Amino acid sequence: MESSKSRSTDPVPSAIDDCLDRHVASGQSIVVGLSGGIDSVVLLAALREPASRRSLQLACLHVHHGLTPNADHWEAHCRDLCAAWSVPLDVKHVEVERGSSDGLEAAARRARHAAFVQTGADWVALAHHRDDQAETLLFNLLRGTGLAGAAAMAEARGRLLRPLLDVGRADIEAYAAAHGLRWIEDESNADTRFSRNHLRHEVLAGLDARFPGSAANLAAAARRFGEARGLLDELAVVDLAARAADFPLDVELLRTLSEPRARNLLRYLLQRRHIGIPGEDRLRELLRQLTHAAPDRHPAAVFGRWRIFRRGGKVAVEAIQDEV
Repeated sequence: MESSKSRSTDPVPSAIDDCLDRHVASGQSIVVGLSGGIDSVVLLAALREPASRRSLQLACLHVHHGLTPNADHWEAHCRDLCAAWSVPLDVKHVEVERGSSDGLEAAARRARHAAFVQTGADWVALAHHRDDQAETLLFNLLRGTGLAGAAAMAEARGRLLRPLLDVGRADIEAYAAAHGLRWIEDESNADTRFSRNHLRHEVLAGLDARFPGSAANLAAAARRFGEARGLLDELAVVDLAARAADFPLDVELLRTLSEPRARNLLRYLLQRRHIGIPGEDRLRELLRQLTHAAPDRHPAAVFGRWRIFRRGGKVAVEAIQDEV
Protein backbone atom coordinates (compact mmCIF):
# COMPACT_ATOMS: atom_id res chain seq x y z
CA MET A 1 0.00 0.00 0.00
CA GLU A 2 1.36 3.43 -0.85
CA SER A 3 2.10 5.79 2.02
CA SER A 4 -0.44 8.53 2.55
CA LYS A 5 0.76 12.04 1.66
CA SER A 6 -0.06 13.53 5.06
CA ARG A 7 0.65 11.84 8.37
CA SER A 8 -1.22 12.43 11.59
CA THR A 9 0.78 13.47 14.63
CA ASP A 10 -1.58 11.42 16.82
CA PRO A 11 0.18 8.14 17.76
CA VAL A 12 -2.92 6.04 17.06
CA PRO A 13 -3.66 6.87 13.39
CA SER A 14 0.06 7.30 12.71
CA ALA A 15 0.81 3.76 13.92
CA ILE A 16 -2.12 2.37 11.94
CA ASP A 17 -1.03 4.10 8.74
CA ASP A 18 2.51 2.76 9.14
CA CYS A 19 1.21 -0.77 9.74
CA LEU A 20 -1.06 -0.62 6.70
CA ASP A 21 1.83 0.60 4.56
CA ARG A 22 3.92 -2.38 5.66
CA HIS A 23 1.36 -5.10 5.13
CA VAL A 24 -1.90 -4.18 3.40
CA ALA A 25 -2.52 -3.57 -0.28
CA SER A 26 -5.00 -0.95 -1.45
CA GLY A 27 -8.48 -2.38 -1.84
CA GLN A 28 -7.92 -5.36 0.45
CA SER A 29 -10.54 -6.29 3.02
CA ILE A 30 -10.06 -5.92 6.78
CA VAL A 31 -12.33 -7.35 9.45
CA VAL A 32 -11.91 -5.72 12.86
CA GLY A 33 -12.29 -7.97 15.89
CA LEU A 34 -14.76 -5.73 17.74
CA SER A 35 -15.37 -6.58 21.39
CA GLY A 36 -16.96 -3.23 22.22
CA GLY A 37 -14.13 -2.30 24.61
CA ILE A 38 -12.05 0.85 24.29
CA ASP A 39 -9.17 -0.76 22.37
CA SER A 40 -11.23 -2.26 19.54
CA VAL A 41 -13.52 0.79 19.32
CA VAL A 42 -10.47 3.05 18.93
CA LEU A 43 -9.01 0.70 16.30
CA LEU A 44 -12.23 0.78 14.30
CA ALA A 45 -12.58 4.55 14.63
CA ALA A 46 -9.00 5.15 13.47
CA LEU A 47 -9.35 2.76 10.52
CA ARG A 48 -12.32 4.85 9.38
CA GLU A 49 -10.17 8.00 9.17
CA PRO A 50 -9.60 9.13 5.56
CA ALA A 51 -5.83 8.56 5.58
CA SER A 52 -6.22 4.99 6.84
CA ARG A 53 -9.15 3.90 4.69
CA ARG A 54 -7.54 4.26 1.26
CA SER A 55 -10.05 2.03 -0.55
CA LEU A 56 -10.06 -0.59 2.21
CA GLN A 57 -13.08 -2.83 2.51
CA LEU A 58 -13.85 -2.51 6.23
CA ALA A 59 -16.13 -4.76 8.30
CA CYS A 60 -16.37 -6.01 11.90
CA LEU A 61 -16.71 -9.31 13.69
CA HIS A 62 -18.03 -9.57 17.25
CA VAL A 63 -17.48 -12.86 19.06
CA HIS A 64 -20.21 -13.61 21.61
CA HIS A 65 -18.72 -15.89 24.30
CA GLY A 66 -21.75 -16.00 26.59
CA LEU A 67 -19.39 -15.95 29.60
CA THR A 68 -21.07 -13.00 31.31
CA PRO A 69 -24.69 -11.86 31.83
CA ASN A 70 -23.69 -8.67 29.99
CA ALA A 71 -22.70 -10.48 26.78
CA ASP A 72 -25.95 -9.55 25.02
CA HIS A 73 -25.44 -5.92 26.04
CA TRP A 74 -21.96 -5.95 24.48
CA GLU A 75 -23.38 -7.37 21.26
CA ALA A 76 -26.09 -4.70 21.18
CA HIS A 77 -23.48 -1.97 21.68
CA CYS A 78 -21.43 -3.30 18.77
CA ARG A 79 -24.51 -3.47 16.56
CA ASP A 80 -25.47 0.12 17.43
CA LEU A 81 -21.94 1.38 16.82
CA CYS A 82 -21.55 -0.34 13.46
CA ALA A 83 -24.99 0.82 12.35
CA ALA A 84 -24.11 4.42 13.27
CA TRP A 85 -20.83 4.20 11.36
CA SER A 86 -22.26 2.20 8.43
CA VAL A 87 -19.79 -0.65 8.94
CA PRO A 88 -21.00 -4.22 8.23
CA LEU A 89 -21.01 -6.41 11.35
CA ASP A 90 -21.03 -10.19 11.73
CA VAL A 91 -21.73 -11.76 15.14
CA LYS A 92 -20.41 -15.23 15.94
CA HIS A 93 -21.73 -17.15 18.95
CA VAL A 94 -19.07 -19.55 20.25
CA GLU A 95 -18.85 -22.26 22.88
CA VAL A 96 -15.96 -21.86 25.34
CA GLU A 97 -14.46 -24.95 26.92
CA ARG A 98 -15.24 -24.38 30.62
CA GLY A 99 -12.98 -27.13 31.98
CA SER A 100 -9.90 -26.38 29.87
CA SER A 101 -6.64 -27.46 31.49
CA ASP A 102 -5.01 -24.10 30.68
CA GLY A 103 -7.86 -22.02 32.08
CA LEU A 104 -10.90 -20.08 30.94
CA GLU A 105 -8.87 -17.15 29.57
CA ALA A 106 -6.94 -19.36 27.17
CA ALA A 107 -10.07 -21.29 26.16
CA ALA A 108 -11.91 -18.05 25.34
CA ARG A 109 -8.90 -16.85 23.34
CA ARG A 110 -8.91 -20.07 21.29
CA ALA A 111 -12.62 -19.73 20.61
CA ARG A 112 -12.14 -16.14 19.39
CA HIS A 113 -9.27 -17.05 17.10
CA ALA A 114 -11.21 -19.98 15.68
CA ALA A 115 -13.95 -17.50 14.74
CA PHE A 116 -11.39 -15.07 13.28
CA VAL A 117 -9.83 -17.64 10.95
CA GLN A 118 -13.25 -18.47 9.50
CA THR A 119 -13.65 -15.03 8.00
CA GLY A 120 -13.04 -14.62 4.29
CA ALA A 121 -11.29 -11.25 4.69
CA ASP A 122 -7.73 -10.60 3.61
CA TRP A 123 -6.91 -9.43 7.13
CA VAL A 124 -8.35 -9.68 10.63
CA ALA A 125 -7.31 -6.62 12.65
CA LEU A 126 -6.97 -7.06 16.41
CA ALA A 127 -6.59 -4.25 18.94
CA HIS A 128 -3.68 -5.54 21.03
CA HIS A 129 -1.44 -2.65 22.07
CA ARG A 130 2.00 -2.09 23.60
CA ASP A 131 0.86 -2.74 27.19
CA ASP A 132 -0.75 -6.01 26.07
CA GLN A 133 2.56 -6.94 24.44
CA ALA A 134 4.47 -6.35 27.69
CA GLU A 135 1.87 -8.36 29.58
CA THR A 136 2.10 -11.24 27.12
CA LEU A 137 5.89 -11.30 27.31
CA LEU A 138 5.85 -11.50 31.12
CA PHE A 139 3.09 -14.11 31.09
CA ASN A 140 5.00 -16.31 28.64
CA LEU A 141 8.32 -15.92 30.47
CA LEU A 142 6.74 -16.93 33.77
CA ARG A 143 5.35 -20.05 32.10
CA GLY A 144 8.87 -21.05 31.02
CA THR A 145 8.58 -20.15 27.36
CA GLY A 146 11.25 -20.39 24.70
CA LEU A 147 12.18 -17.72 22.18
CA ALA A 148 8.88 -17.99 20.31
CA GLY A 149 6.93 -17.16 23.47
CA ALA A 150 9.35 -14.39 24.37
CA ALA A 151 8.60 -12.82 20.98
CA ALA A 152 5.02 -12.49 22.27
CA MET A 153 2.66 -11.15 19.57
CA ALA A 154 3.65 -10.31 16.00
CA GLU A 155 2.35 -7.23 14.20
CA ALA A 156 1.39 -9.50 11.30
CA ARG A 157 1.16 -13.27 11.33
CA GLY A 158 -0.87 -15.18 8.79
CA ARG A 159 -3.97 -13.05 8.24
CA LEU A 160 -3.89 -11.54 11.74
CA LEU A 161 -2.86 -7.88 11.93
CA ARG A 162 -2.20 -5.84 15.08
CA PRO A 163 -1.91 -2.19 14.00
CA LEU A 164 -1.80 -0.80 17.58
CA LEU A 165 1.06 -2.95 18.84
CA ASP A 166 3.41 0.06 19.13
CA VAL A 167 0.79 2.27 20.83
CA GLY A 168 0.51 2.65 24.61
CA ARG A 169 -2.72 2.38 26.58
CA ALA A 170 -2.52 6.07 27.57
CA ASP A 171 -2.47 7.12 23.89
CA ILE A 172 -5.50 4.94 23.18
CA GLU A 173 -7.40 6.50 26.07
CA ALA A 174 -6.42 9.99 24.88
CA TYR A 175 -7.68 9.22 21.35
CA ALA A 176 -10.99 7.92 22.70
CA ALA A 177 -11.48 11.04 24.83
CA ALA A 178 -10.55 13.42 22.01
CA HIS A 179 -13.05 11.79 19.64
CA GLY A 180 -15.88 11.36 22.17
CA LEU A 181 -16.00 7.58 21.69
CA ARG A 182 -18.24 5.28 23.69
CA TRP A 183 -17.29 1.76 24.71
CA ILE A 184 -18.16 -1.08 27.05
CA GLU A 185 -16.16 -1.82 30.19
CA ASP A 186 -15.62 -5.56 30.68
CA GLU A 187 -16.18 -6.12 34.39
CA SER A 188 -13.92 -9.20 34.33
CA ASN A 189 -10.90 -7.01 33.49
CA ALA A 190 -10.70 -5.95 37.14
CA ASP A 191 -10.77 -9.51 38.49
CA THR A 192 -7.19 -10.27 39.56
CA ARG A 193 -7.99 -13.95 40.01
CA PHE A 194 -7.27 -14.17 36.29
CA SER A 195 -3.53 -14.42 35.67
CA ARG A 196 -3.30 -11.72 33.02
CA ASN A 197 -5.33 -9.29 35.11
CA HIS A 198 -3.00 -9.94 38.04
CA LEU A 199 -0.02 -9.14 35.84
CA ARG A 200 -1.72 -6.00 34.48
CA HIS A 201 -2.96 -4.51 37.76
CA GLU A 202 -0.47 -5.81 40.30
CA VAL A 203 2.82 -6.58 38.57
CA LEU A 204 3.09 -4.22 35.58
CA ALA A 205 1.56 -1.32 37.48
CA GLY A 206 4.16 -1.80 40.21
CA LEU A 207 6.96 -2.09 37.67
CA ASP A 208 5.93 1.10 35.93
CA ALA A 209 5.83 2.96 39.24
CA ARG A 210 9.38 1.85 40.01
CA PHE A 211 10.73 1.81 36.44
CA PRO A 212 8.84 4.38 34.30
CA GLY A 213 8.48 3.23 30.71
CA SER A 214 8.83 -0.43 31.65
CA ALA A 215 5.95 -1.51 29.40
CA ALA A 216 7.56 0.16 26.38
CA ASN A 217 10.91 -1.45 27.20
CA LEU A 218 9.35 -4.90 27.60
CA ALA A 219 7.49 -4.52 24.30
CA ALA A 220 10.74 -3.47 22.61
CA ALA A 221 12.43 -6.56 24.04
CA ALA A 222 9.64 -8.73 22.63
CA ARG A 223 10.25 -7.17 19.22
CA ARG A 224 13.95 -8.02 19.43
CA PHE A 225 13.11 -11.57 20.51
CA GLY A 226 10.89 -11.78 17.43
CA GLU A 227 13.77 -10.73 15.21
CA ALA A 228 15.99 -13.37 16.82
CA ARG A 229 13.33 -15.98 16.24
CA GLY A 230 13.18 -14.99 12.58
CA LEU A 231 16.94 -15.41 12.27
CA LEU A 232 16.74 -18.88 13.82
CA ASP A 233 14.00 -19.77 11.33
CA GLU A 234 16.33 -18.67 8.54
CA LEU A 235 19.09 -20.84 10.02
CA ALA A 236 16.72 -23.82 10.00
CA VAL A 237 16.06 -23.26 6.29
CA VAL A 238 19.81 -23.18 5.67
CA ASP A 239 20.25 -26.43 7.59
CA LEU A 240 17.53 -28.09 5.51
CA ALA A 241 19.84 -27.59 2.51
CA ALA A 242 17.08 -27.38 -0.13
CA ARG A 243 15.04 -30.18 1.44
CA ALA A 244 11.29 -29.66 1.88
CA ALA A 245 10.48 -27.86 5.13
CA ASP A 246 8.27 -30.66 6.40
CA PHE A 247 8.22 -34.18 7.73
CA PRO A 248 9.36 -36.86 7.10
CA LEU A 249 12.89 -35.70 7.90
CA ASP A 250 16.12 -37.66 7.57
CA VAL A 251 17.47 -38.64 10.98
CA GLU A 252 20.96 -38.48 9.49
CA LEU A 253 20.52 -34.77 8.86
CA LEU A 254 19.81 -34.19 12.55
CA ARG A 255 22.91 -36.20 13.45
CA THR A 256 25.16 -33.99 11.30
CA LEU A 257 24.09 -30.82 13.12
CA SER A 258 25.15 -29.56 16.51
CA GLU A 259 22.61 -30.30 19.23
CA PRO A 260 21.27 -26.71 19.41
CA ARG A 261 20.94 -26.48 15.61
CA ALA A 262 19.27 -29.90 15.36
CA ARG A 263 16.85 -28.89 18.11
CA ASN A 264 16.19 -25.59 16.34
CA LEU A 265 15.43 -27.42 13.09
CA LEU A 266 13.09 -29.84 14.82
CA ARG A 267 11.32 -26.97 16.58
CA TYR A 268 10.97 -25.07 13.29
CA LEU A 269 9.33 -28.00 11.52
CA LEU A 270 6.98 -28.67 14.43
CA GLN A 271 5.92 -25.02 14.49
CA ARG A 272 5.23 -25.09 10.74
CA ARG A 273 2.84 -27.98 11.45
CA HIS A 274 1.30 -25.94 14.31
CA ILE A 275 2.32 -28.63 16.78
CA GLY A 276 2.72 -27.22 20.28
CA ILE A 277 5.91 -28.12 22.15
CA PRO A 278 5.25 -28.85 25.83
CA GLY A 279 8.74 -27.78 26.91
CA GLU A 280 12.37 -27.46 25.90
CA ASP A 281 13.41 -30.42 28.06
CA ARG A 282 10.98 -32.71 26.24
CA LEU A 283 12.18 -31.48 22.86
CA ARG A 284 15.79 -32.10 23.89
CA GLU A 285 14.96 -35.62 25.09
CA LEU A 286 13.01 -36.38 21.89
CA LEU A 287 16.00 -35.30 19.80
CA ARG A 288 18.32 -37.50 21.87
CA GLN A 289 16.10 -40.54 21.36
CA LEU A 290 15.64 -39.89 17.65
CA THR A 291 19.37 -39.61 16.98
CA HIS A 292 20.83 -42.09 19.48
CA ALA A 293 18.37 -44.98 19.83
CA ALA A 294 19.47 -48.34 18.43
CA PRO A 295 18.45 -49.08 14.81
CA ASP A 296 15.88 -51.67 15.92
CA ARG A 297 14.14 -49.19 18.23
CA HIS A 298 11.30 -46.87 17.24
CA PRO A 299 11.37 -43.91 19.64
CA ALA A 300 8.25 -41.76 19.78
CA ALA A 301 6.72 -38.93 21.78
CA VAL A 302 3.24 -37.41 21.99
CA PHE A 303 2.92 -33.63 21.76
CA GLY A 304 -0.73 -32.75 22.24
CA ARG A 305 -2.73 -34.45 19.50
CA TRP A 306 0.36 -35.44 17.53
CA ARG A 307 2.77 -38.37 17.67
CA ILE A 308 6.37 -37.80 16.58
CA PHE A 309 8.31 -40.98 15.83
CA ARG A 310 11.31 -42.50 14.01
CA ARG A 311 10.92 -45.22 11.46
CA GLY A 312 13.21 -46.35 8.63
CA GLY A 313 15.72 -43.58 9.21
CA LYS A 314 13.04 -40.89 9.04
CA VAL A 315 11.34 -38.66 11.60
CA ALA A 316 7.63 -38.54 10.92
CA VAL A 317 4.47 -37.15 12.54
CA GLU A 318 0.91 -38.42 12.64
CA ALA A 319 -2.30 -37.17 14.14
CA ILE A 320 -3.68 -39.15 17.07
CA GLN A 321 -7.19 -40.26 16.28
CA ASP A 322 -9.94 -39.73 18.86
CA GLU A 323 -11.21 -42.87 20.46
CA VAL A 324 -14.70 -43.84 19.39
